[in-house]
Amino acid sequence: MTRLPMSKAGAALLRGLLSRALVDSDRILLTEYRSTDWQSLTFVGERHEMRFRINGPDADEIFSRITGDLTDVEFVLPKQIVADVAVFGPPTRERDGSISFGIEALTIVD
Repeated sequence: MTRLPMSKAGAALLRGLLSRALVDSDRILLTEYRSTDWQSLTFVGERHEMRFRINGPDADEIFSRITGDLTDVEFVLPKQIVADVAVFGPPTRERDGSISFGIEALTIVD
């Protein structure tokens, strides 16, 4: 298995997202991860882009749990604040019944 390189903030964000699913993490596959440094005049952080794939007959329900009210969630990340998080683009239904979708987030150093 190949592991995608991930920052501490990205790994903590991923754990927070997966915990919302309320299922074993092997049901949700992280297919892509990209992180870029980000800064403004007063803040420093990272912009994260994650793509996921959920398999199984209850993929719609799991997708809803992960993404429902996502912009209102207060994630707990060590020394980081999630300033922005959202689903980008519509979810895609694959031939095997799985769902693919993406999440973007901005974390800033606390």
